[in-house]
Amino acid sequence: MAQLLLVEDDAEIRRALIRALSERGHVVASASTSIAAMQHVIGQTPDLVVLDLGLPDLDGRELLLMLRAVSKVPVVVATARDDEATLVEVLDRGADDYVVKPFSVTQLDARIRAVLRRAGAESAAAAVLGVGTLCISPGAREATLDGRLLDLTPREFDLLSYLAVRVGTVVTKRELLVNVWRQPAGGADKTVDVHLSWLRRKLGESAQQPRYLHTVRGVGVRLNAPAER
Repeated sequence: MAQLLLVEDDAEIRRALIRALSERGHVVASASTSIAAMQHVIGQTPDLVVLDLGLPDLDGRELLLMLRAVSKVPVVVATARDDEATLVEVLDRGADDYVVKPFSVTQLDARIRAVLRRAGAESAAAAVLGVGTLCISPGAREATLDGRLLDLTPREFDLLSYLAVRVGTVVTKRELLVNVWRQPAGGADKTVDVHLSWLRRKLGESAQQPRYLHTVRGVGVRLNAPAER
């Protein structure tokens, strides 16, 4: 049972969403202003925030920055603004997902459950991850290979960590764009390809002679421990 905070200034929409989400098993608190939302997050620590951008006291994008300064609580943005620039901006500012109004409660609930699953997986991965002789420490944001510290950029570390949490699973480029780059699905696959190439070089391998990063043609990439020889 998830503890949700719904930040929505329209009273009619707020009542309807509280009722519908409660019927789906969530415990829903609400706030109609940014200030009230901040106070709730600091005092009550909800499992997830559903955030409308059009708030009366402060734009939801500014509230998102404030939330990220004090909390890692997952945020699903619910907005009538459907232009790509706004959606990219809210993802860059720390939103975990978004839905565009009008949306069905079924769709919103599915997004909420998906974000909570990802948050749970990331929390479980807070300890050091080991794949073969590759060790990844999410807390310290460090990775070592054969005991040697790898010189990774922040994006390369995020990419490697995301794949390590899902070791043995094929991850699509679309999923990487959404969850590592925080870009809407449909972004440039070339971005992923370039970073995978850089990461392979630092892991001492290539696409033609993979050890850890294995491309599944037409699907995505999978992180596996090297086969013992």
